[in-house]
Amino acid sequence: MSDLNRGIMKFDGADKPVLVAISAILIFGGIVALIAWALRSAYVI
Repeated sequence: MSDLNRGIMKFDGADKPVLVAISAILIFGGIVALIAWALRSAYVI
């Protein structure tokens, strides 16, 4: 069992590269969206 298959991700296949990539894209996409929204709100672009 890999270390990534423990803790909150306690299901088989939680450490598949595809799932890790999808969740990374979602997280970074959310961060970029929040930064873009903050910049548009602060400075009318």
